[in-house]
Amino acid sequence: MSANTSDITTFGPLLTESGTTFRLWAPAAKSVDVLLDGKTHAMTRDDCGWYNADIAGVKAGARYRFKIDGETEVPDPGSQFQPDDVAGPSEVVDHTAYQWRMTDWRGRPWQETVLVETHVGTFTEGGTYRAMIERLDDIVATGFTALELLPLADFPGTRNWGYDGVLWYAPDSAYGTPDDLKALIDAAHERGLMVFLDVVYNHFGPDGNYLGLYAPSFFSEKDQTPWGSAINYMVPEVRAYAVENAVHWLRDYRFDGLRLDAVHAIASHGEIPMLQELSSAVGKLAADTGRLIHLVLENDDNQASLLDPAQEPLTGQYRAQWNDDYHHAWHVLLTTEDKGYYSDYAPNPAQHIARTLASGFAYQGEESAHRRGLVRGEPSGELSPLAFVNFIQNHDQIGNRALGDRIDNVAPAAGVAAALAITLLAPAIPLLFQGEDFAATTPFPFFCDFQGELADAIRNGRRREFAAAYAKFGDEVPDPLDDTTFRSATLNWSERESAAGKARHTFVKELLATREREIVPHLAGVAFGRADAGDDGLLTAQWTLEGGATLRLVANLSDQATAAGPISNEGNSLWGGDIGATLTPWAVHWRIQS
Repeated sequence: MSANTSDITTFGPLLTESGTTFRLWAPAAKSVDVLLDGKTHAMTRDDCGWYNADIAGVKAGARYRFKIDGETEVPDPGSQFQPDDVAGPSEVVDHTAYQWRMTDWRGRPWQETVLVETHVGTFTEGGTYRAMIERLDDIVATGFTALELLPLADFPGTRNWGYDGVLWYAPDSAYGTPDDLKALIDAAHERGLMVFLDVVYNHFGPDGNYLGLYAPSFFSEKDQTPWGSAINYMVPEVRAYAVENAVHWLRDYRFDGLRLDAVHAIASHGEIPMLQELSSAVGKLAADTGRLIHLVLENDDNQASLLDPAQEPLTGQYRAQWNDDYHHAWHVLLTTEDKGYYSDYAPNPAQHIARTLASGFAYQGEESAHRRGLVRGEPSGELSPLAFVNFIQNHDQIGNRALGDRIDNVAPAAGVAAALAITLLAPAIPLLFQGEDFAATTPFPFFCDFQGELADAIRNGRRREFAAAYAKFGDEVPDPLDDTTFRSATLNWSERESAAGKARHTFVKELLATREREIVPHLAGVAFGRADAGDDGLLTAQWTLEGGATLRLVANLSDQATAAGPISNEGNSLWGGDIGATLTPWAVHWRIQS
């Protein structure tokens, strides 16, 4: 069988008129059998290492395994569903059987995007796809236009952030069935909400991945990542596995976009063919269906050359990148923390904030002291501000803290409010983490559900990584393997009705309403302008909107009053009212000048 990535049915079972065709790429296996209904069916091998078996009468719902060399039973790496977790049998799914209600949904333009990042298992008490539907109206009423889900690829156990997935095509059964996930997306589209999915193509989880047994060329021993041997995307079949997976989520589940996790950890050897091929395949799907589909990167290398938010349909580029520089600079400013990667943004975080507002990345080819002098980034000022997703919190930046505590726990409330007022009205695409819109106090600690020696290794690894925190907080540092750690992350929606919750929620709703009314209609042709931050806390920035108007920001990023200087009140005030001679602490003013 060809590994041509234009053939989007290479991996996983294929339903036919007479039954099901099973396929497995196992070039190192001497024999492969399908185990189905207590019977063993031999598979035939082609010259490329693909094993195939056409079995009559097999319908959706059938459960099967593969047996390698007559010894080891494994799930299908292209499994569409694992009802009994990663070690159980795979289930045949008929994706054409679901009756979509929103058949005319084509998506929304990128410039309308306002993201809320969520984890299905902790977003509601129910922790399922169906339970999330009950909160969609709340998301829309707040002003979000896009729901982003942390990874769903099947992982071991019943609780996980999602980044330990091993069966990329199977949405985890802990949250419901494939049809339940489709119902969530359908319901979101009914309310005008886009739905994005976080996908992980840089590594597999540490438990439940059998690819090395029968396809060792899936991995490259010479290229290492923080999670072990790199995935070898120079092999066409391996590249197809990722490219087809992206198309699978977007075609069969009708997600509106994907966020690719940590692509800097993908071995590229001077180029990134998988990323370019993936984008082109997604662009073809968009063109064929008339849909607006968006792809976003997380990329510590700050490669501006990969980004083009206006490319429609995509033909190798990506809409935007998560802007960690923006987050890190704000975190240092608000908390004064300067350890680890935060050290690159001290002692002048306001200047880094200004640079991100003026031209995208803070690091555009400068040396990173945290990375031992490594030059990081590419010039990004010629890009549109829409090429950046900005945030002051996300799952990583909360969950990778020892206690999993949020920014409101460690920063002044007025400072956080100022950061939100800037983030939600600046032209870049804004993202909030679940509950951030009502100042949720629930933590989001790291959690997982491994067993035995692997569980002990993770527990001990966390103790080494956060040795200082364990010394300071002792048993207050949550055990990632304990179910109570997972439960502690469940959003307490009643907090939205507290005094603090109501105040924050009203504040965010007003900001997002202002964004939708005054700014979004002029973002299609937005361009960077300039920004400056003084030692006295004064921040000024401006952008050119479509049509030629100027969007202006004046803010005081300090807890002391500061002189505004010769700044006029020309134009229309969007937020903060007129600008006086003196700016109060953490004041934020937005204006549009024609």
